[in-house]
Amino acid sequence: MPTTTTKALNMPSSPIRKLVPFAEKAKKEGKTVYHLNIGQPDIETPEVVLNKMKNLDLKVVEYSHSAGFQSYREGLAKYYADLGIVLDSEKEIMITTGGSEALIFAFQCCFEPGDEIIIPEPFYANYNGFAVTGGLKVVPVTAKIEDGFSLPPIEEFKKCITSKTKGILICNPGNPTGYLYSKEELQSLKEIVLENDLFLFADEVYREFCYDGAQHFSALELEGLSENVVLIDSVSKRYSMCGARVGALISKNHELMKMALKFGQARLSPPTFGQIAGEEALKTPKSYFENVSNEYVERRNILVDGLNSIEGVICPKPSGAFYAIAKLPIDNSDRFCQWLLEDFSFNNETVMLAPATGFYSSKNAGQQEVRIAYVLEKESLKNAVKCIEEALNQYPGKC
Repeated sequence: MPTTTTKALNMPSSPIRKLVPFAEKAKKEGKTVYHLNIGQPDIETPEVVLNKMKNLDLKVVEYSHSAGFQSYREGLAKYYADLGIVLDSEKEIMITTGGSEALIFAFQCCFEPGDEIIIPEPFYANYNGFAVTGGLKVVPVTAKIEDGFSLPPIEEFKKCITSKTKGILICNPGNPTGYLYSKEELQSLKEIVLENDLFLFADEVYREFCYDGAQHFSALELEGLSENVVLIDSVSKRYSMCGARVGALISKNHELMKMALKFGQARLSPPTFGQIAGEEALKTPKSYFENVSNEYVERRNILVDGLNSIEGVICPKPSGAFYAIAKLPIDNSDRFCQWLLEDFSFNNETVMLAPATGFYSSKNAGQQEVRIAYVLEKESLKNAVKCIEEALNQYPGKC
C-alpha cells in the first residue's frame, strides 16, 4: 500500500473545527448549541453585494487574469489610497483565493524549507498549517494574558533570531486575542526587521474593526520597510463574506510579487464570482462599518463583562476584531470544550468554544484558555455566558 507523507501527518487539526462531530451529536440530541468557536459572523453581507450577485447576467464564467481582475485591483488601490497608502494596482496587488492563499504564496516566495518564522502567540491556528505546507519552523514568542496579549518585549524576539530566521508574522487586530498593536509597537518591530533583514508579514483582515476610539496603524505605513512588508488582506470578515474566498497579497517588493504571480498562474485564477462580489463590496457605505462596529462593541461588552463577573475567570477586553481569549478555572481546555458538548446542558443548551491550546505553538500552553468569537446576536451571547457559568459549577475538572 502506498504511504502518505510526514508533512501530511504533521499537518495540525483545526482547534476551531475538530469538535464539530460532538456539536452535531449534541444537536441531534435536541440541544441548542451556541457556536462561539468560529469567526463566522451573523452580520448581513452588504446589500450592494447581494443585489449584484442576484442580478448577474453572465453567459460564461471565465477565468480572470492570474492576479485578479484589473478593475478589482484598481478598486483596492483606491480603497488603500483613501487610507493614505499609495499602491500600484498592477505591480503591488494580487487577488488570491482568500487571505489563506495569499499567505501560502508569500511563504512559498520568502522561505526555503527549514527556515524559521517568529510569531507572537497565541496566533491564528492555521498559521501552523501554512508553515507545514512550506516546510517552515514556527518560533513562538509568548504574549501573556496578564498583559492583555500586548506585543512581548522586543528582547524576546531578539533571543529567537538565528541564521535561519527569515521573517516575523503578526495579525493586527489579532485573531485569537482581539489585541490591536499600537504604532509604537510596530515601530519596535520595524527596528528588528531592518537590523536582521527580515520580512514582516502583516495579516490585517480585521482592520475595519477597532473599538473605543482606537485607530489602526498599518504595517504599510512604516517608513523604510517597502521591501520588507508583506500584507495579507481579505473580504471575509470585513464584509461578512467568508464564503466568497477572496483575499489579496500586497507588497511594494516587486520581485516578490513577480514570483507570487508564478504561483498564481499555476492555479490559473482566483474565483470569478468571489471577485465580482469583492469588487462590488468596495461600494459599501461607511455607515455599514459604523453600524457593525457598534454592534460588535455591544456584543464584546456583554461577553467580556459577563465572563469577568464569573469567579476565577480572566478575560482581557479586546480592542479589535471579534474574538477574546478567556482563562478559566479548569484543568484542560480541550477536555472542557468536549465535555461541554458531550456531557453538559443548561436549559437544554450548551456552548461550542475553541480550546486555546491550538492557538499556541509552545508545548502545554493555553491549557486553561479558550477562544471565544462574539459573532452571535446579543441575547444568544447572554445565554451562552450563563451556560459557561453553570458549566464551570458542574465541570469535574474545575480548579
